Amino acid sequence: MPPLPSEKIGIIGLGLLGAAIAKRLTEAGFAVSGFDISEDCRDRLETLGGQAAKSAPEVAAACRYIIFSLPDSDVVRTVFDEIETTLQAGSWILDTTTGDPDETVHCGRHLAERGHFYLDATIGGSSKQVAAGEAIVIVGGDETAFQSCSGILRSVGRHVFHVGPSGSGIRMKLVFNLVLGLNRAVLAESLAFASRYGLSSSQALEILKVGSSYSRVMDTKGPKMLAHDFTPEARLSQHLKDVHLILAAGQSCGAKLPLSELHSRLLADAADLGFGAADNSAIIESFG
Repeated sequence: MPPLPSEKIGIIGLGLLGAAIAKRLTEAGFAVSGFDISEDCRDRLETLGGQAAKSAPEVAAACRYIIFSLPDSDVVRTVFDEIETTLQAGSWILDTTTGDPDETVHCGRHLAERGHFYLDATIGGSSKQVAAGEAIVIVGGDETAFQSCSGILRSVGRHVFHVGPSGSGIRMKLVFNLVLGLNRAVLAESLAFASRYGLSSSQALEILKVGSSYSRVMDTKGPKMLAHDFTPEARLSQHLKDVHLILAAGQSCGAKLPLSELHSRLLADAADLGFGAADNSAIIESFG
């Protein structure tokens, strides 16, 4: 049966996304215990009403439901090694990390063999959108495990989709991110073009938003691009990692991804300029 709000939920990884998830869960009435290697992130959890743990194994020992919010599959693998011996019997792992889909399938099988449940529960939306309850949750894994975690998932996202077996959530997230990232790149190019062409980029954004070319990226990232306010809601370096995953997936399945190849170069240019840790709207810096 789905966990009650009174049940403690663990979160390992309390960066931008993990903190936003913690905020959603505490507001929904769940008790939250979390760990991050950063002391600042642990302190932030306390201000959100959660309880900071001293280690990842401590979270695993205290919580049957554990959310991962980690940078990549390598870190996920390291955390699994750390917590495996302290996991409670029949634990549920909800992994929001956008990592390697094949590695995700392997993790799911490994945990199932030991009596645990694993969902790749990827998030469509920035940390700001998650905190506001506007994000999408895209889930791969066993249907029964998905239903058992529905209360948690629906506390995190406005829309929740179960898209297939283990690994499917990440695969669909890569499809989602392909479009989202290219929308940002196109918007950045158009605003930079308007400015160089002697036009008002703010007026260009206003016109774009009421025309047939409108996308929600214009609402979330347009003002940040105009103000050059790159306070991170989702980091550029993380999206560059995602595009690398998209290109690797395209190569493995024979998909042609010329726009994503160009996108990878633009993101790398922005990272080389020092914007890797900035918000992904900083891609506009690639256009000079």
